[in-house]
Amino acid sequence: MKEVVETNFSIGQVVKHKFLEFRGVIFDVDPEFNNTEEWYQSIPSQIRPSKDQPFYHVFAENDDEVFYTAYVSQQNLLIDDSNEPVAHPDVSANFGPFNGKFYEIRQGARN
Repeated sequence: MKEVVETNFSIGQVVKHKFLEFRGVIFDVDPEFNNTEEWYQSIPSQIRPSKDQPFYHVFAENDDEVFYTAYVSQQNLLIDDSNEPVAHPDVSANFGPFNGKFYEIRQGARN
Protein backbone atom coordinates (compact mmCIF):
# COMPACT_ATOMS: atom_id res chain seq x y z
CA MET A 1 0.00 0.00 0.00
CA LYS A 2 1.30 3.46 -0.91
CA GLU A 3 1.87 6.00 1.83
CA VAL A 4 -0.55 8.92 1.86
CA VAL A 5 1.24 12.25 1.63
CA GLU A 6 -0.45 15.35 3.00
CA THR A 7 0.10 18.55 1.06
CA ASN A 8 -0.20 22.17 2.16
CA PHE A 9 -1.50 23.33 -1.23
CA SER A 10 -4.10 22.10 -3.71
CA ILE A 11 -4.56 21.89 -7.44
CA GLY A 12 -6.14 25.12 -8.67
CA GLN A 13 -4.76 27.17 -5.77
CA VAL A 14 -2.97 30.46 -6.47
CA VAL A 15 0.47 30.55 -4.86
CA LYS A 16 3.67 32.59 -4.91
CA HIS A 17 7.31 31.68 -4.46
CA LYS A 18 8.85 32.46 -1.09
CA PHE A 19 12.12 33.82 -2.54
CA LEU A 20 11.66 34.33 -6.28
CA GLU A 21 9.37 36.92 -7.85
CA PHE A 22 6.63 34.81 -9.40
CA ARG A 23 3.14 33.57 -8.70
CA GLY A 24 0.91 31.03 -10.38
CA VAL A 25 -1.64 28.24 -10.26
CA ILE A 26 -0.86 24.69 -9.13
CA PHE A 27 -1.82 22.16 -11.79
CA ASP A 28 -0.13 18.98 -10.52
CA VAL A 29 1.75 17.67 -7.49
CA ASP A 30 4.44 15.04 -6.93
CA PRO A 31 4.53 13.49 -3.42
CA GLU A 32 8.32 13.92 -3.44
CA PHE A 33 11.02 15.26 -5.76
CA ASN A 34 10.67 13.82 -9.27
CA ASN A 35 13.04 15.79 -11.50
CA THR A 36 16.66 15.46 -12.61
CA GLU A 37 19.66 15.77 -10.32
CA GLU A 38 21.03 18.41 -12.70
CA TRP A 39 17.88 20.51 -12.20
CA TYR A 40 18.12 20.05 -8.42
CA GLN A 41 21.78 21.09 -8.27
CA SER A 42 21.01 24.21 -10.33
CA ILE A 43 19.00 25.64 -7.40
CA PRO A 44 21.13 28.02 -5.32
CA SER A 45 22.27 26.17 -2.20
CA GLN A 46 20.79 28.77 0.17
CA ILE A 47 17.26 28.03 -1.09
CA ARG A 48 17.74 24.40 -2.27
CA PRO A 49 14.91 22.38 -0.71
CA SER A 50 14.84 18.92 0.74
CA LYS A 51 13.78 16.25 -1.78
CA ASP A 52 11.46 14.43 0.63
CA GLN A 53 8.48 16.76 0.44
CA PRO A 54 5.75 17.49 -2.11
CA PHE A 55 6.78 19.35 -5.26
CA TYR A 56 4.23 21.32 -7.26
CA HIS A 57 3.87 21.99 -10.97
CA VAL A 58 2.81 25.62 -11.38
CA PHE A 59 1.59 27.71 -14.32
CA ALA A 60 3.80 30.64 -13.38
CA GLU A 61 4.09 34.31 -14.28
CA ASN A 62 6.26 37.19 -13.17
CA ASP A 63 5.72 40.96 -13.07
CA ASP A 64 7.21 41.26 -16.58
CA GLU A 65 4.33 39.09 -17.88
CA VAL A 66 6.65 36.21 -18.70
CA PHE A 67 4.74 32.91 -18.58
CA TYR A 68 6.33 29.53 -17.88
CA THR A 69 5.92 26.29 -15.95
CA ALA A 70 7.70 26.08 -12.59
CA TYR A 71 8.50 23.09 -10.39
CA VAL A 72 8.52 24.21 -6.75
CA SER A 73 8.98 22.52 -3.39
CA GLN A 74 6.33 22.87 -0.73
CA GLN A 75 8.75 24.72 1.59
CA ASN A 76 9.31 27.42 -1.05
CA LEU A 77 5.63 28.22 -1.68
CA LEU A 78 3.26 30.62 0.04
CA ILE A 79 -0.44 31.29 -0.46
CA ASP A 80 -0.91 34.26 -2.78
CA ASP A 81 -3.35 36.54 -0.97
CA SER A 82 -3.64 39.18 -3.70
CA ASN A 83 -7.04 37.81 -4.84
CA GLU A 84 -5.89 38.63 -8.39
CA PRO A 85 -6.36 36.16 -11.26
CA VAL A 86 -3.34 34.66 -13.00
CA ALA A 87 -2.87 35.66 -16.65
CA HIS A 88 -0.89 32.58 -17.74
CA PRO A 89 -2.64 31.33 -20.92
CA ASP A 90 -2.67 27.68 -19.80
CA VAL A 91 -4.80 28.57 -16.76
CA SER A 92 -7.94 29.32 -18.79
CA ALA A 93 -7.33 26.24 -20.94
CA ASN A 94 -7.20 23.96 -17.88
CA PHE A 95 -9.34 25.58 -15.19
CA GLY A 96 -12.75 27.12 -14.80
CA PRO A 97 -13.75 30.28 -12.90
CA PHE A 98 -11.56 31.95 -10.26
CA ASN A 99 -13.00 32.66 -6.80
CA GLY A 100 -10.17 34.86 -5.48
CA LYS A 101 -8.12 31.99 -4.02
CA PHE A 102 -8.68 28.97 -6.27
CA TYR A 103 -9.51 28.14 -9.85
CA GLU A 104 -12.28 25.60 -10.37
CA ILE A 105 -10.93 22.29 -11.64
CA ARG A 106 -12.29 21.61 -15.12
CA GLN A 107 -13.12 18.07 -16.23
CA GLY A 108 -10.35 16.67 -18.44
CA ALA A 109 -7.73 19.10 -17.12
CA ARG A 110 -4.04 18.12 -17.02
CA ASN A 111 -4.07 17.25 -13.35
